[in-house]
Amino acid sequence: MKVFQIVLFTFLIVCAISVTFSKNLLNSIIIFMSYSLIMSIIWILLESPDLAITEAAVGAGITSILFFVTLKKIHAMVEVDKDKDKEERE
Repeated sequence: MKVFQIVLFTFLIVCAISVTFSKNLLNSIIIFMSYSLIMSIIWILLESPDLAITEAAVGAGITSILFFVTLKKIHAMVEVDKDKDKEERE
């Protein structure tokens, strides 16, 4: 079990560092989601299921959805079809 915890903590640190260096906003949100999911697994291993459920629901669920909606509203997340149409016109 100790090895599994060490692996999870390593992934947690990797996620935290990679979010800071990611230049793509969409990738940052996905890394943030994985950080929250790993953190919820760690809470389960620490025998705190109430915090694990909260972390999974709020951290990986609601917050990520709000980030995706925000990216869509500010037009930072464009659809692939629009990019292809734009390239064909040029």
